[in-house]
Amino acid sequence: MEAFDTPDDRTFRHEVRAFFEQNLPDDIRRAQLTGLPAGREISDRWHKILLAKGWAAPNWPKEHGGTGWSLKQQYIFDQERAAAWAPLPVVFNIDMVGPLFIRYGTPEQNTRFLPRVLSAEDHWCQGFSEPGSGSDLASLKCRAVRQGDRYVINGAKLWQTAVYDSDMMFGLFRTDSSGKKQQGISVLVLPMNSKGLSLRPVVLLDGMERVAQCTFEDVEVPAENLIGPENQGWGIAKYLLTLERLGIAEVAASRACLSRLKALANAETRGNEPLFLEPTLLNEIAAIEADLDAVEATEYRFLFDPQSNGELGPESSILKIQGTLIRQRLTELTMRVAGPFAQETGMELPTREPDDARSFAAWATRHYLNFRKISIYGGSNEIQRNIVAKAVLGL
Repeated sequence: MEAFDTPDDRTFRHEVRAFFEQNLPDDIRRAQLTGLPAGREISDRWHKILLAKGWAAPNWPKEHGGTGWSLKQQYIFDQERAAAWAPLPVVFNIDMVGPLFIRYGTPEQNTRFLPRVLSAEDHWCQGFSEPGSGSDLASLKCRAVRQGDRYVINGAKLWQTAVYDSDMMFGLFRTDSSGKKQQGISVLVLPMNSKGLSLRPVVLLDGMERVAQCTFEDVEVPAENLIGPENQGWGIAKYLLTLERLGIAEVAASRACLSRLKALANAETRGNEPLFLEPTLLNEIAAIEADLDAVEATEYRFLFDPQSNGELGPESSILKIQGTLIRQRLTELTMRVAGPFAQETGMELPTREPDDARSFAAWATRHYLNFRKISIYGGSNEIQRNIVAKAVLGL
């Protein structure tokens, strides 16, 4: 975009691009290109590289160990990260728990937790959804009862991502049932090795990613692990979900995938011509690219509107809806272009080089299966449309 073409922006972009070119280990990049699960070892190794550079927390203020970058710099950084096929930061740490503590934590909580969040000495997971309480998050029933200087938790959580690599959980728990369902919800943090907390693995459709159902049986959590006021967790949850929905749009990642789709369409032939020249396919690729341009323009308008202060409200739902639909369409179209090569979905690293155009077929197939969920998690798209209708359009 022209708005990112000032001399300072170009200088910063070149610095970030050079960093990824010089510091992203080839095996980590290969793992990203093939779509195989990275795991904690790769995540920690890459995080240490970012930490040494001072870039581990692009969105945090400097006083808490972040970069102190402007919103525009964060945006450019993410564009270059996706284009380089570098991993995301330790997502729940940097994009969720860090902002949670910075905004709502007490000085004592920040001193205790934030350094380990930033260093990724502790990995975190999220405890929001429950059996029977997914899209309607306010109907959660997992209960935390105050008993003296601690809370006792009973109930269950479901679909916990990265839970098997996590040391800590931040979750929403029912602390009062006397009012409206949005009331009486509190945010607590707890160790994953807490007595009475057990995990049941759930293997997703792609056959690789494991999430879990977490069962709480008289799990005790110190009252000092309450984040924000008791029974006021719904406002905190809305803030965190706003951050999550922005990330789900993944405009930069979709750009990188679109580029690889075009390369694949040029590599595959029908007759003597590249498949890319087939009019119907070309029209579909152009339609996705036009929609991606529109989402990017909308994201830019929301983020950099002088009146927004860089914070998204219900507008983030628009980005969540369109961003997830585009990501799903990209994987579907890539599978069609790949044809029989789309069947290469084994867990082992393929013999074909990941930069080979056809190697993208395996990535797209894994993500075609995995991405069925993205129009549901973070608040289903049906719920997001209701939010847009009420809060944005005033219907």
